[in-house]
Amino acid sequence: MAESVYTRLWRLAFNLFPAYYGTGGRVTHIASDWSEVRIELPLSLRTRNYVGTIFGGSIYGAVDPIYMLMLIKRLGRDYVVWDKAAAIRFRRPGRTTLHAVFRVDQGELDSIRRDLETSRSVERIYKIELCDRSGTVHAVVDKTLHIRRK
Repeated sequence: MAESVYTRLWRLAFNLFPAYYGTGGRVTHIASDWSEVRIELPLSLRTRNYVGTIFGGSIYGAVDPIYMLMLIKRLGRDYVVWDKAAAIRFRRPGRTTLHAVFRVDQGELDSIRRDLETSRSVERIYKIELCDRSGTVHAVVDKTLHIRRK
């Protein structure tokens, strides 16, 4: 789905926000309905570690807030969404720009709303793969989010 003027402004703000800017990551696309977000993380002076590969903190920082914001935007003001936990597995050193795609489809939103009809809160685990241009996975991050009604 294409970006809207609104999500383009969000993308610009995201990339200028000091906490996100400091990760070295860059949001490259936000779908007009927030159903998809894409990021990239280049190997640069800001993201390079002692051994010349992408710093693990930059990898995690670049993906950290994305699913939480997507769910906040997609579920609306009647819901509270918080990051609860994360786990990262490094598969291979990042020596080139890494990319990640985040998706939350309508079925997932319907499932969350349905589960919250009978439970006070729900947790969801989302998997993010950071890949190079050829599709080789360099890191996998599992984000656990806590969701409840206000």
